[in-house]
Amino acid sequence: QVQFVESGGGLVQPGGSLRLSCTASGIIFSNYRIAWYRQVPGMQREWVTDISRRGTTYYSESVRGRFSISRDNTKNTVYLQMNNLKPEDTAVYYCNPKEYVTNNRASWGQGTQVTVSS
Repeated sequence: QVQFVESGGGLVQPGGSLRLSCTASGIIFSNYRIAWYRQVPGMQREWVTDISRRGTTYYSESVRGRFSISRDNTKNTVYLQMNNLKPEDTAVYYCNPKEYVTNNRASWGQGTQVTVSS
């Protein structure tokens, strides 16, 4: 069964940093482009960033220059290094293969809460 477990969230002050992890099981991890999404209650889910099978990275305009995505296929894990965090980054962060989301076949986990507040 396909499963994605996010971790690393927490409460941080503006300008601070967090490092999120996403560990997958039930898939051949290295075959997929993995994406991070975030969602605030009452708002649409937002694509944040993704990384291709071979390590090419893509970022939304809102996080480019502050966030960095990476992957370790030996650990079935994708990371999201978040620097210079802003209050508008507050959300629940989720990961999934991008094609699963595009095809409306994603199975969402619990995500990890990121709260940026002074």
